[in-house]
Amino acid sequence: MKTESLWKLLALSTVPFIMVLGNSMLIPVLPDMQKAMAITKLQAGLSITLFSLPAGLAIPVMGFLADKYGRKPIIIPALLLYGLGGVISGLAALWWHSYPLLLAGRIVQGLGASGTGPIAMALVSDIFTSQERPKALGGLEAANGLGKVISPILGAAIALLIWYALFFVYAFLAVPAAVLIWLLIKEPPPEKGNQSVRAYLGKIKEIFQRKGKSLAGCYAAGSAVLLILFGLLSYLSDVLEKSYGLDGIVKGLALAVPVLAMSSTSFFGGRYLERQLGKIKYFMVLGLILVAGPLGAFALFPGDMVFFAGILSWASGQALSCPALTPW
Repeated sequence: MKTESLWKLLALSTVPFIMVLGNSMLIPVLPDMQKAMAITKLQAGLSITLFSLPAGLAIPVMGFLADKYGRKPIIIPALLLYGLGGVISGLAALWWHSYPLLLAGRIVQGLGASGTGPIAMALVSDIFTSQERPKALGGLEAANGLGKVISPILGAAIALLIWYALFFVYAFLAVPAAVLIWLLIKEPPPEKGNQSVRAYLGKIKEIFQRKGKSLAGCYAAGSAVLLILFGLLSYLSDVLEKSYGLDGIVKGLALAVPVLAMSSTSFFGGRYLERQLGKIKYFMVLGLILVAGPLGAFALFPGDMVFFAGILSWASGQALSCPALTPW
């Protein structure tokens, strides 16, 4: 890959790296947020839900706008919106001690996140040649995996200063990423005669008519996997602090272990599925079994060994489900 292409890939790789920090970096500080804001565990968990839900709902809209107006005109404002949301949440904790305003900032962040990761992948397909494209997409996936692994460590390290400092870090990372993409990425102009909103919705309706049952199953499985993912990581963060006395970077390192297991299993599982597409359904079912099994074991066999062995089994199940769901 040429030097110019490497710089382009570096700029685009900042996008999935930053986006994966959106929730994962927050998990180690949820107990600190509870204490400082005088809120319940449920209320602390809403800071994750109200990031993910707007992001998921707005992705189709952002995808349509990116097709119509170009990728850069969507990615750059989305990154800035993501950073702005972080600033709002940080100021809500620093100056106003306002939990509702903190959640409002997280909603703004989620809306910004919806216009980043998937569109960055589409932009890779637009600007890289067919020979360079697999390596470029692999680079984005590597950045995503790196972000997943270091996010709990980074979140715990930043919290050593003060727990809400990480909200400002989102803006600190998002603004340079937007500048890099603005300066280094030159995309081809969007095709003329892009489809109307009615035509776009019509195609979505047609897809659901043809593959509605399969999509419904995949959406249900994906929703369950992500719900359990953030729920269990949040619970693990709380357990490590209250039951085992782990805090700061040590807790971040402990949280990074199951995340590393997920990332590595997902990488090798994805590589295997590239050659064995006929086994996607089996991977999905196996992953869901490995997710559900440990949850039952925690209730029936309390104990440290069962708990931590189950966490690793659960992490592997999460990882097997994700690459299996993606091709569907």
